[in-house]
Amino acid sequence: MSEERLIDIETKILHQEHLIEELNQVVYSQQKTIDKLETLLTGLTKRLKEALGGESDDIRPNEKPPHY
Repeated sequence: MSEERLIDIETKILHQEHLIEELNQVVYSQQKTIDKLETLLTGLTKRLKEALGGESDDIRPNEKPPHY
């Protein structure tokens, strides 16, 4: 294997490692955002259930609107 080819391969590997690290940071950031949103959604769902006075999983009961 020539020296030039070896340097080219090492350069490509270095770029790939850098790209993988950048992608890892993006995935980590997205997961943190998803975790925050899930926590927020859980809290809001709980507050809505408490406000409606129901303990069931169905937040909106199947009732006809008053105009029917």
